[in-house]
Parts: sequence; C-alpha cells; structure tokens
Amino acid sequence: MKEQKEIISTINNLIETLKDGQEGFKQAAEGVKDPQLKSIFNEYSQQRSRFATELQSQARSLGEPQPETSSTAAGALHRAWINLKSAVTRGDDHAILVECERGEDSAVEEYRKAIDSNLSVPVRDVVSRQYAEIKNTHDRIKHLRDTTE
Repeated sequence: MKEQKEIISTINNLIETLKDGQEGFKQAAEGVKDPQLKSIFNEYSQQRSRFATELQSQARSLGEPQPETSSTAAGALHRAWINLKSAVTRGDDHAILVECERGEDSAVEEYRKAIDSNLSVPVRDVVSRQYAEIKNTHDRIKHLRDTTE
C-alpha cells in the first residue's frame, strides 16, 4: 500500500511538471514571432496535455480518485519556466527558446527521478515512453536555440 501511495505521488509530480510545460509552451507559442516556432510550441503544449491525461488515467487505475490536474503552483509556472514571461514580453525568440530549454531541463530531471523510483510495470512503460519523447523535445529545442540568434 505504501508503494502504491509513492507511485501515485510520483505520477502526480509528473502531471504537475507536464502541466507546467503545457502552459509554458502555450505562452511561448503566443510570444514568438517565427510562425514555425509558434507551431512547434503549440504542438509541444498539446503533447504535454496528452501525456498528463495518460498519467491521470494511470493514477486512477491505481485507485487514486482525483489525480493532479494543475501545475505546481496552481497556475503559476514552475521556477524553471518563470523567466519565460520577460522573454515573451521582450518578443525575443532566442530568449524564449533559452527559457523553454530550461523548462525542459527540469522536465527531463523529473522524469529521470521517476524512472529511478519504484514504478509498477504499466506505469513504468508509460513513463519511459513519455521520457523518450520529452528527451527528444529537449534536444530539438536545444538545437533550435543553438541555430537561432
């Protein structure tokens, strides 16, 4: 039972991280000038929403009646995304990419911690698959950051 509570807690942490990313990418999409970046950020925001929904149903299947539905500080973006607002305000695409990469660093870290914890098999499979995609997102954003000045 204790293990199950820990797994649910880990899932809820990841959901918060995903909700942060969903909101961060949404704000980034609204803030960039480049239409291609706008489209990429919208795509990642939707991806995070999908991942969160997937984890919410995993939590429910473990007996959690009300899985996490909001970001870490209930609407306020996670520290990792906090400087995004000023980059968006300045309308600086490169700075927005830098902040998105910072947010992604934190998502990769949270997933790594989750994978190192005691997840049960179906949950571990979902988390591992999402982790691979989140790593790809991180690397793509890092590449875009490096090629956008």
